[in-house]
Order: sequence, then structure tokens, then C-alpha cells
Amino acid sequence: MKLDFIDLGKLSISKTNMRYAKKAPDVTDILPTVRARGVLVPLIVRPNCAEGAFEIVAGARRFTAATIVAGEKGEAEPLPCAILEEGDDAAALEASLIENVARRDADEVTQWVTYTRLVREGRSITDISDTFGMPEAMVKRILALGNLLPRIRSLYAKEKISAGTVRHLTLASKSQQREWLALFDDTDAYCPQGQQLKNWLFGGGAISAAHALFDVEASGLAIIADLFGDERYFADSDAFWTAQLAAIKERQARFLDAGWNEVVVLPKGEYFREWEHRHAAKRKGGRVYIEVRDSGEVDIHEGYVTAKEAARLEKGEKIDAAPTTSRPELTSRMQTYVDLHRHAAVRAELTGHPSVALRMMVAHAIAGSPLWNVRVEPQSAKDDDVRESVEVSRAEAVFDEKRRAVLALLGFDTEEPTVTGGNPMALADLFQRLLDLPDRAVMDVIAIVMGETLFAGSAAVEAVGLQIGIDMAAWWNADDAFFDGLRDKEVLTALVAEVGGDDIAAANAKEKGATLKAIVRDHLDGSNGRAKVEGWVPKWMAFPPAAYTERGGVGAVIAHSEAASHDAEEEPQRKAA
Repeated sequence: MKLDFIDLGKLSISKTNMRYAKKAPDVTDILPTVRARGVLVPLIVRPNCAEGAFEIVAGARRFTAATIVAGEKGEAEPLPCAILEEGDDAAALEASLIENVARRDADEVTQWVTYTRLVREGRSITDISDTFGMPEAMVKRILALGNLLPRIRSLYAKEKISAGTVRHLTLASKSQQREWLALFDDTDAYCPQGQQLKNWLFGGGAISAAHALFDVEASGLAIIADLFGDERYFADSDAFWTAQLAAIKERQARFLDAGWNEVVVLPKGEYFREWEHRHAAKRKGGRVYIEVRDSGEVDIHEGYVTAKEAARLEKGEKIDAAPTTSRPELTSRMQTYVDLHRHAAVRAELTGHPSVALRMMVAHAIAGSPLWNVRVEPQSAKDDDVRESVEVSRAEAVFDEKRRAVLALLGFDTEEPTVTGGNPMALADLFQRLLDLPDRAVMDVIAIVMGETLFAGSAAVEAVGLQIGIDMAAWWNADDAFFDGLRDKEVLTALVAEVGGDDIAAANAKEKGATLKAIVRDHLDGSNGRAKVEGWVPKWMAFPPAAYTERGGVGAVIAHSEAASHDAEEEPQRKAA
């Protein structure tokens, strides 16, 4: 590299320069200095095809500022230049980016353009990382901008969208990007950006029916649709993945049958790094890559080899052939034929073996299957004191003791929080274990599983409680969390009347809530001269429940009404039977 002064008219911006083919760069920050003192820092240039002419690899902003000053003065001074050797495009690209990053932050889209060209010129991720002093992960992240639609990159380059928005969009599929652009263009629609965009992309983990590779209707999987039926989602993501992975395996087999040497199914969530691969025909050893996104969407990339393999192909060398995948004995059609006939025979015979069916049902409830959706009641509460009150109650202590006994009975870790859904034992193994247990033990397992999966606040709780005849006084007593939750003055007065009598309630009707609570506490404890009340349970908690006022709005009472209404509808049918 040598230094020289070169006339302005012999200089032009090189195609390798980061700012080539863009609008004139902003030079307002350096223009006053160039007017006063000229260009002090040499431009980096190299000879181009014209005699005596040079192209600017780095320094387009100084060149632009000098051109403006020359137009103002009517004369141009030669510019100091450092001259590179001819032909080294990669070195020129690096010089351009290094110089510009040092002087003015290059946006990530501009960096992506340059890094991509460097990769094409043979630079590795490690080379780029070392050259520009940034982690390899950051280089890969910038290269991931290649996953964006061109218009999104353009919006970012024009500062129409933020860096955070762009980073999240690199995680979106092409269809998600197109959907997002439609929202961006719709002035009446909400277009998520930044952190909200991430929530929009991944919120709830819902999987669209549109992503299924299999026949959704024929699958029998539960679908949730909006009121117009335009958007449909799978109710059970586990069931979706079972069917989707089977369909991917079938698609893989079809590609192999079509003559592809290798079909690579990437692990779920791993991205296909297109910048590390080159197109190659099937006859030249090109592979098929199947990309499986966490959203359920599947992208198929046909005809690719790695960059290293592409270089060998260019030299006329052959790439290593992938090991031939053995073809299964049965086609997918015949496998379906066999599966369905065996299924038909098993369920016909199962009608004569109810004890076996019972154990398989319990195994399904515990281990789950693509056709079952059984979830544990979380007993969640937003208030810590409410949650703690339930956790330390006698009822929970008794249930937990019996749950541990069932965990041990099944050979599970007794420290597991639940019997249902929390254990790794395969369904078939669990079924075999249940077959070895006597009926009485299986009934103990059923009681725990039913207790874990009974929906709190539902009509089912009311129906079971009434059938058993539960006395809540044996399982509950008033605690601090109970009293802290009481807010209604009319209800508190009714509680005082219930434990202390109407006269005491009437005498204290105008007192504050804290006073009324203290009166109820005194009666329950038999303190402060109040008569002790044993076994008291508020009406809402009893079986059957009741409300204290005409306003209602008590969940237990509503659920009981639903259960009673159902029983009334069923009674004529029972009598007829």
C-alpha cells in the first residue's frame, strides 16, 4: 500500500464500498472541517479498469464532502489516498467496513450486506469475527438478517422500524413476516413492534392448523377456531407434534424415494443457515433440509450442500455420498392398513375384558396420549396467603400422604408433585404395572388421579361433594386468610348473626368491618366473653352451598345450581330406564 494525492475527477466509489448505490451519505458532521482544512485522513482506494483512475474502497463520506466543497469553490484539490493492490475484493470489503465502523456506526442491514459478500468471497464466520473484533454469535445474528424479506430490510435501512423489531423479525417465518407487513401497512391495525412483537410471535404457544403437514380433519385432533372460522389452532400442542413429526418422517421417505441421497431433518427450533450452504442439483449430491420451527411451521430447502462441499464441486471433485438409507419393509399405505386392522381387533376384544380396559384408561389418564388431554388442577391463587392457607390445610396433608403412597405403589419418585402427567414412564410400561396390581390398589390410584384432575369451582366438585356427603367442618377452620378476604359489610353482619345471634348483629350493624370480624373470631375462639361456637362453616363452603344476600354472585352456589339442573334433566331418563 502506498500514499499519493489523486485528483477528484479520477476517483469514484467502488462497488465494494459499504455506501455504494445508496443515496448520498449524510456529511453534515464533517462538512465544516473539510471546508476549513480539507480532507486530512487518506481515503483507501485501488486502481480500477480505467487508465489512471481509482475507486474508493473506504472514504465515500470524505469524497462526497470534498465534492460539495469543490462545487462551492469552483476548484478541487487532490485528495490524500492510500492505494491498495488490485483484485483483492475481500480485503477491500474489510477495509470499507472497518473504516466506516470506526467513523460512523454502520446499521446492521449494511453490515449484513457486507458480511454476506465476504462469505461469498470465502471468508469464514471466524475470519469475520476476528477481523471486526466481535463475537461469532453477533456475526451469525447479523447474517440471520438474510432470513428477512427484502422490504423489511429496506424499512430498517430507512429507519422506519427499530433494531429491536428487526431482531425479533429474524425469528419469524416468511409467512409471519408477510402477515406483519400487512399489519404495518394497515393504518387501522395494531402492528406489534419491539418486545410486543416477540409476544405476538410466540405468545401462548398456539399452533395454527395451517402449519400441519397432515390432514387436519382426518386426524380427529381438537381444533379451536375463531367466530368466523378464519383462524384455527390445535387445542393440544403435544398431539399436534406427534402427528406433525410422523408426517415429516413420511415426507422424508418420499424425498428419498424420489432419488435424493440425503434428507436432513433439523432438530426442532434449529434454523437452516442459508449463508453456510450453496445450491446444488440432486445429481451432484444436493440434499434436502427440513426446518422445523417451534411454531409448528415446516420449511423445506431442496438442493443444498455446505459451502466447503460446493468449493470441492467447483474443482471437479465429488462430495462424499451420504449413506444409503434402508427402505422400510412396508409403505406408509400398508403400515396404515396394518395399524387400523390391528386396532379394530384390539378394541373389539377389549369389550370382553373390562378390567384390562380400566387399567388402560388409568394409564392414559396418568401418562397421556395424542388423543387424551388430561391436566392437573393447579390450585393457583394470585394471593400468597390464600395459596398458603390451602397448602397447610388438613385436607391437603391427607391427600398428599395418600398421593405419596400411590407414587410408591407405581414405582414413581415419591417426591414428585403429582401422579398425573409428571412421570417419565411410558404408557405401555405403566399399563403393565397396573395389570400387576389388584383391583383395590387400582381404585386407590384412580382416586388420586381423579382428585388431581378435578376442576376447582366446577359443578363436578359439587356433584362429588353431595354424593359423598362432605362435612366441611371436618376439613376446614377459619384462618387469617379467610378473615383478610372478607370485605362486604352486609355479609359480615350476616356472619355475626350466624355465630352470635341476631341481637348482637343488630347492636353492631353500624360498626366497622374490623370490629365485626373481631366479633366472629371471638365466638369461634370462645374469647373475650363470647360463647364458643364449634364446627361453624360459612354457607358458601358447605355442601350444598348457599348465599347470604340476594345479590348472589357466589361461584359455589352457581356451580351447585348447574349440577342440580343437570340432575333434574337426567332424572326422567333414569326412571324410564
